[in-house]
Amino acid sequence: MDPEDLNENPDLTLGYLAKQDLYSLSVNDLDDRIASLKAEIERCEAAKSDRGSSKSEAEKLFKF
Repeated sequence: MDPEDLNENPDLTLGYLAKQDLYSLSVNDLDDRIASLKAEIERCEAAKSDRGSSKSEAEKLFKF
């Protein structure tokens, strides 16, 4: 898969995940799912933070 394909149309599957039946998952499966979701949250927060710092740097650059 081409990495550019991943950025072209982001797949926000939270709607799908929210509809999944959790009752059929084992405790270990649930633990793995929670760990994966926490890792994704951290990744999103880091990306958000990076964009915030980029914006403030750009604002500093263009202040006169």
